[in-house]
Amino acid sequence: MARGGQGLARVAVVVRAGAAPLWWLGVCAAGIGLAIPGLTGRRIGVYAGAALFIGAAAVVAGARRRRYAGLTRATARAGKYDVLQDRAVTTRTWRRGHRWWLLLGFLAALGANAAVPVAGGLLLAGCGVGLWLKAAWLGRRERAQEELLWVRVDWLTARGGRPAGKAVRAYRSTGVAAGDAAPGGARRRTTVQSGARRRTAALV
Repeated sequence: MARGGQGLARVAVVVRAGAAPLWWLGVCAAGIGLAIPGLTGRRIGVYAGAALFIGAAAVVAGARRRRYAGLTRATARAGKYDVLQDRAVTTRTWRRGHRWWLLLGFLAALGANAAVPVAGGLLLAGCGVGLWLKAAWLGRRERAQEELLWVRVDWLTARGGRPAGKAVRAYRSTGVAAGDAAPGGARRRTTVQSGARRRTAALV
């Protein structure tokens, strides 16, 4: 990066990057499961799937919150020459890096329909909802602190994930107007700022 700047990705965007694929693949697998009687029958499958959905959402949403909270408290202000990665780039990197894992999860959910219909799909969908909930939790912290949280791109894995992994030593922070994603990682409703304005907003 120019003059010692670093590439930065939004923490919440990385967290929620897998939410939509997991949700839709899970819903699709569960829908197919409704047409398959399975060994246990549809009713038991739906009940089991509902329990797995709630459990997966709770576990994923709560996983490593203490680690995230610690990194949130240990933030350094983003520098003038740091480059803020676009939301679309961060999301695309994560999904490309995890595409085979997503495919394997979908195939496993489909295969589970033969034994317990619907359950595997709802488990997958629950993981997606858990990621959304975790991103929303991060968004609430960002709003409360009036700053956005960023992680160095070179501290993420080769697949673009693990924003609270061992390699991550601290987050960077910017003003809430920086970047093209709102608190929590959702797409901003307003017009996307230009790159020059985003770099300026990082210092606000």
